[in-house]
Amino acid sequence: MDRRAFLAASLASPLIAKAGAEAPVSRLLYVVCPGIRDYLEFGGAGILAFDIDNGHKFVKRIATDASKADKPRNIKGVVANPVTKKLHFTTPESLSCVDLVSEKTDWSKELPQGCDRLAATPDGKTLFVPSFEKDTWNVVDAISGKVTAEIETKSGAHNTICGLDGKRAYLAGLKSPLLFVVDTMTNKIVDKIGPFAASIRPFTVNGSQTLCFVNVNELLGFEIGDLKTGKKLHRVEVPGFEKGKVKRHGCPSHGVGLTPDEKEVWVVDGFNERVHVFDATAMPPKHTVSIKLREQPGWVTFSLDGKYAYPSTGEVIDTTTKKIVATLTDEKDREVHSEKMVEIHFKEKVPVVAGDQFGLGRKR
Repeated sequence: MDRRAFLAASLASPLIAKAGAEAPVSRLLYVVCPGIRDYLEFGGAGILAFDIDNGHKFVKRIATDASKADKPRNIKGVVANPVTKKLHFTTPESLSCVDLVSEKTDWSKELPQGCDRLAATPDGKTLFVPSFEKDTWNVVDAISGKVTAEIETKSGAHNTICGLDGKRAYLAGLKSPLLFVVDTMTNKIVDKIGPFAASIRPFTVNGSQTLCFVNVNELLGFEIGDLKTGKKLHRVEVPGFEKGKVKRHGCPSHGVGLTPDEKEVWVVDGFNERVHVFDATAMPPKHTVSIKLREQPGWVTFSLDGKYAYPSTGEVIDTTTKKIVATLTDEKDREVHSEKMVEIHFKEKVPVVAGDQFGLGRKR
């Protein structure tokens, strides 16, 4: 080897070594159970991790203080944050904090008037935790668990979303047709969207926070609201399917989500055991296909890259082909069903990216 070739090889080798040493990122789906009421037959209790890039194979079960109880309570909601490296989940009574690195429970605290499906600001510092179907939301410091403020809506507090920019939180209650909008700096209600046709159940918002898509009681389908004007824009019903008696939640559709690119709206159908897909590139969205599931769904969300849809019945659906490509099963080969799941990416066992339990639009 001549001198110039030797120098070139010498200079290149550290770069090659550095590139070769780059740690891979593992993408895991964290599923918190029992996530269908308190039914232990759908995956037992604890946090179950599945490898997204390996056919959604079961990886591990993380025990929590809540899962070790003699009779584990049903999980109401889950959030995770790579900045704080914490995962929080709720039961009807308490809020728990789990360290994503040590996998130990930092604390579990009962909050005033109980807990429901929570949301977190993007920096992971603040949690908006609904009381258990009562009048208020508790604003909570995510690290200490201290309640720092209270927001009163008198709406039967239930579901919560925080916008991707962290400026607004959206609060929906079981007893109100209005979606409340909160300024996350002041914790004050700054707007109300609606009224919709009935009380709001699950809902989602697009990335630019101009539209909301809401399930309401008695509707097989969803309604759409304008987050800028506060007006309801559209009512969209699932064509060709009848409403019937559902096992849980008491409403025909309890679960609606946007694909991350916001090209589709997916809405669940309990009685017919299906998830229905709508083309959202037109307004109002148009029905395109319906997918049969293995049980009655009560939620739907998506992988961050938009490749997979995750109904609460545990199927993994390819969003392009609309085919079921995997089903979640635990280490005992039990079907895993849960309405409480969140995607987390790890690098060298440290969280670096986290998704959201809601099917949020991510086009900004």
